[in-house]
Amino acid sequence: MNFCSKCGSDNVHLHLEQESFVRYACQACDAIHYKNPLLVVGCVPVYQQQVLLCKRGIEPRKGYWNLPAGFMELNESVTAGALRELKEETGLSGQIIRLHSVYTARQKNQVMLHFLTRLENIDFSLNKESVAIQLFELNKIPWDKLAFKSNTFALKSYLKTLENPTNEVFISESDDKNG
Repeated sequence: MNFCSKCGSDNVHLHLEQESFVRYACQACDAIHYKNPLLVVGCVPVYQQQVLLCKRGIEPRKGYWNLPAGFMELNESVTAGALRELKEETGLSGQIIRLHSVYTARQKNQVMLHFLTRLENIDFSLNKESVAIQLFELNKIPWDKLAFKSNTFALKSYLKTLENPTNEVFISESDDKNG
């Protein structure tokens, strides 16, 4: 960090806070510059006994299957963000049933929230982010072609809820760079 985003000073230095976090601090205005994880929101979209996946048309992991998800925007709720991402990536609307899973990818500094979502219809549309969209029978999910481990975790957790119905929120942490 070269300049303080609060006052513009170039007197910004790293310092150790609470003996565990290294942060930038401005010596001129005492502002502390926090670097916090990014929040990613998405859906586990279900229709009848199938789950909808999108084939990524963009990097990272272009060509792999993905649950519709993306970075949360300022001034939106987590559920509004998840439904926005569903709409942007598929053209579909859905009804959120509940928070389904929380996945922390520490190396990527991201926290992923997936919401179990009932699709209202399946009249999807393709775009540059989603070059293919498909409903998969639960026994035909392309496990080896999923884009991120957070997808695998959310989908495997969903299958567990079908075996043993629960409203549990599934929580996992990962140090893997492909969260």
